[in-house]
Amino acid sequence: MHLPSITSAYLAILALLYTILAVQVGRLRMRDRTAFGDNGSLALRSAIRAHANFIEYVPIITLMVAMLEMSGLGAMWVHLLMGALLLSRLLHPLGMYAAPNTLQFRVSRMGGITITLVLLLACALTILVRVI
Repeated sequence: MHLPSITSAYLAILALLYTILAVQVGRLRMRDRTAFGDNGSLALRSAIRAHANFIEYVPIITLMVAMLEMSGLGAMWVHLLMGALLLSRLLHPLGMYAAPNTLQFRVSRMGGITITLVLLLACALTILVRVI
């Protein structure tokens, strides 16, 4: 077994993105003087959901990819999985910050969540196949 160095490198980049999302929420909270909730601000609500959506999916997918990498999954596959995760996590906030029902909103948000859900299923099924 080896350390998941590829996954770790992508995770560091994802952590930087997560920091940007967190700072955006804090900045909007300061601007709107809102300690809790969104106080009816669409921009703050979108920032909160982009931030929350990130933390709802990234840890479990990253953990599964790290397990696959440690179990010997080829480097190309690890890059593909983590690269897709990074792409999906860049797309989703772009959609969340776009005006509702615009092309950018639909393509980025739906593209981001579609890639994320495909990754979630692919990683889970790959682990199950490798374990069984």
